[in-house]
Amino acid sequence: MMTKLGKVKWHTSQWFYALLTWREKHIKEKNFILILALITGIVCGFAALAFKWMIHFIASTLLLNIDITSGNYLYLLYPLIGIVIVSLYVKYVVKDNISHGVTRVLYAISQNKSRLKPHNCYTSVVASSITIGFGGSVGAEGPIVATGAAIGSNLGQAFRLSPRLLMILVGCGAAAGIAGIFKAPLAGALFTLEVLMLDLTTVSVMPLLIASISAATVAYVFTGYETQFFFAQSDVFVAGRIPYVIALGVLCGFASLYFIRVINLMEGFYSKIKNTWVKASIGGAILAGLIFFFPPLYGEGYEVITAMLNGDPGAAVDGSIFYGDRNNAWFIVLYVGGLCLMKAFATSSTNGAGGVGGTFAPSLYLGCMTGFFFSYLLNHLGFGIDLSVKNFALLGMGGVMAGVMHAPLMAIFLTAELTGGYNLFLPLLIVSIISYGTIKIFEPYSIYAIRLAKRGELLTHHKDKSVLRLLKINSVIEDDFMKVTPEMSLKQMVDVISQSNRNLFPVVDNDGMLMGVVLLDDIRNIMFRPDLYKRMFVNKFMTAPPAKIEIGDTMENVMKTFDRTGAWNLPVVENGRYVGFVSKSKIFNSYRRVLRHYSED
Repeated sequence: MMTKLGKVKWHTSQWFYALLTWREKHIKEKNFILILALITGIVCGFAALAFKWMIHFIASTLLLNIDITSGNYLYLLYPLIGIVIVSLYVKYVVKDNISHGVTRVLYAISQNKSRLKPHNCYTSVVASSITIGFGGSVGAEGPIVATGAAIGSNLGQAFRLSPRLLMILVGCGAAAGIAGIFKAPLAGALFTLEVLMLDLTTVSVMPLLIASISAATVAYVFTGYETQFFFAQSDVFVAGRIPYVIALGVLCGFASLYFIRVINLMEGFYSKIKNTWVKASIGGAILAGLIFFFPPLYGEGYEVITAMLNGDPGAAVDGSIFYGDRNNAWFIVLYVGGLCLMKAFATSSTNGAGGVGGTFAPSLYLGCMTGFFFSYLLNHLGFGIDLSVKNFALLGMGGVMAGVMHAPLMAIFLTAELTGGYNLFLPLLIVSIISYGTIKIFEPYSIYAIRLAKRGELLTHHKDKSVLRLLKINSVIEDDFMKVTPEMSLKQMVDVISQSNRNLFPVVDNDGMLMGVVLLDDIRNIMFRPDLYKRMFVNKFMTAPPAKIEIGDTMENVMKTFDRTGAWNLPVVENGRYVGFVSKSKIFNSYRRVLRHYSED
């Protein structure tokens, strides 16, 4: 007998199936994606609001009695507690890896047909709220991107969208997450195009804009029209400052490179520690120590960014044991320089120890400090230079973000939308482009893409490479070749040929190991000589293949092997055992199918 719950589920599934059928008959996918983009944007907008509220609630509760005029030993406790709580949550509740949110979205697009698990719609938000609220020196943007992408992915899966449109909906969720958390719709769309590397087509551009605008609208309605960071420009930018802007762009490029290299170095260090609690203890202790001496490293650090954008350098030492030196200009130079160096270690220790957060806010933070440090130092060197530290702090934000994320357009528009600093658009362009050009010389991938690029799993704007990465070696293997053994006589070989429609024959031993191949053209001159039937054996006329393809090779490497050898067919092996053959014609046919499927406009 069906229970009440079972009846409800049955009726719900029947209703939803009827809705799916009606939609497929009456609404084309290209039109339906616009409706789903709107829904995704609204849902992500509310998710961003809830996320920001949770972070603020936890942080404001913990920091309620913090004294800004002296050091605070609670800073030695809070980060460690937060990391332990998140480690417990991830290990025993989530039971899945939810770190590196943007990288996971990139992986889903590149390798998993844009499918994200349902729990990704909320688990990153919960874990990151605790991490940041307790002082983790990371940002909320990576988790909200993962959350938004998961919302878009699961909504698209529920309505059985094709993989091409599902990819667009994942991009819509990511764009909406950025737009909702920052109230920056243009930056949200550009983030998806530059960082997630979704192609800009007539099919993708409208859903992206709809999702971004709807998420930003939700944020505006419930939080007002103020920008994320209050910035009042008091110094007009003049052309005579352009040489200093160019120098700042180069400095931001190297600061971005430093940030990426330290993050990767520390991630490698923490990945070698297998015990969860040892990792949490070491990372938590390092993070707590850094925050005790550098309180601005606590959480996202948006308060100190706002202070720097409004010409208050003394705010950098609030809550520290160095509060008494807040009016010492040279101490401020050294202290802010220390913040620039330590931010990467604080961020990597947070994530490496088990916390959950992104590197988006840390890049904004590092950029602001770099720009402030550059201008403040030059102003006090005694050369008569008088740069606006407020303007250069803002320019640094765009410069470092462009370098770290390899996304200059997004960095320009996001910085302008975050601060309202549209009057500094020209220097923002200069700093961001020069920073991006500088880091590209040394690091071809963004901080998000570098992990996948090392494994050959990254989908990019390079159409050939992207399509090849969407192909899997297993999908192009042909296994209808008749096998022969080295001991077989020419007569037996001829009998096999008579039963086969192929002109290529793999030679395997009793254990299935590939010994060589027999080409029909190579034995055509002897296969009709009966006098040799019992005297010639396969091991006498078999040849070695020009190369072997391992079952785990990427399609990009497979094509390089074909180009290097000039072969048309190559054997595929797994630890030396014969699996089948892969041919250029099969790859080309699959390539055309995938390209048409994902790029149809």
